[in-house]
Amino acid sequence: MFYEPDIAVIGGGPAGLMAALTAAEVGAKVLLLERDGHLGGQLVKQTHKFFGSEKQHASVRGIAIAKLLENELHDLQDRVSLWQDATAIGLYEDGVLTVDHGGVYKKIRPKKIIAATGANEKYLLFPNNDLPGIYGAGAVQTMMNVHGVKPGHRVLMIGAGNIGLIVSYQLMQAGVEVAAIVEGLPTIGGYVVHASKIRRAGVPILTSHTIVRADGEGAVESAVIAEVDAAWNIVAGSERTIPCDVICISVGLSPLAELLWQAGCEMRYIRELGGHVPVRNESLETTVSGLYIAGDVTGIEEASAAMVEGHLAGLEAAASLGFKSPDYDHERKDCLEQLRQLRSGPQGEKIRVGLSRAEEQHAD
Repeated sequence: MFYEPDIAVIGGGPAGLMAALTAAEVGAKVLLLERDGHLGGQLVKQTHKFFGSEKQHASVRGIAIAKLLENELHDLQDRVSLWQDATAIGLYEDGVLTVDHGGVYKKIRPKKIIAATGANEKYLLFPNNDLPGIYGAGAVQTMMNVHGVKPGHRVLMIGAGNIGLIVSYQLMQAGVEVAAIVEGLPTIGGYVVHASKIRRAGVPILTSHTIVRADGEGAVESAVIAEVDAAWNIVAGSERTIPCDVICISVGLSPLAELLWQAGCEMRYIRELGGHVPVRNESLETTVSGLYIAGDVTGIEEASAAMVEGHLAGLEAAASLGFKSPDYDHERKDCLEQLRQLRSGPQGEKIRVGLSRAEEQHAD
């Protein structure tokens, strides 16, 4: 038995929710697949208020945005089918999508597909990195903000990008001591506003430093860190021990693109976007006709950009099937303008460089 929706959206995070909502609002029958038991993806972990404009939910906390989008989705339940605990496990050349839905194997043959599969956390290699008490930053956010569990008492954060800074502040709000934030680069990668809050709380941010090893009997008890030079060599004599029971790794994300490899999309390694990403056009359609992308699988950005991309992908996929609102041209232009604004300025330079390579014309 095949399920045959107009559009299948893979992933119920910020991009997938917006894609499903947008396509359903103009009349398309949508099947939304989410592997977890809840919707929202990264939004349900984000207790901080968003930046940006009113359209991007500025001054609203991520967890509240997730609930808002979920409520809007339920208002369209006559056009949206939601499968939770549903993991996409195969995407084939004939357009068939296979899913493990609560332990039941199912086949879907949608007219169009929007992949909003998100990203994986990157990790680091160092001695004893398998000791209990070493987590990715996303795992720590899930423990605290979803399950209400403190990961430990004293944390060493590795990575001073936005995620490392935000999670450090959330740890402190939960009553966990942050011993220090260690950053290998000579400058902080996250926004100054986040770093300033951390520093005002008395937490040192040690740039040009790295973790050397973790120590402990059966679990993390301390970590050795050291200064690094411009060639990433450890500076002799700079090692020091930081007592801690948790080491939190926040060194970036990689697009979760296995399904796109399997589907035969043209892929390129673009460092600025976090790893291998699919080539796409301005409408977010990949080199596989009818397969669109949105969110972190297109390249690692903030949730605001993911939501705008989801809106654009939902708009374009639906329009390609004839579901086109009278405001299609305006909405499309507005999405592109919002993305341009979100990627402007010095902070967006890396994304702009990466996208210029990912949006090149398809190879002949």
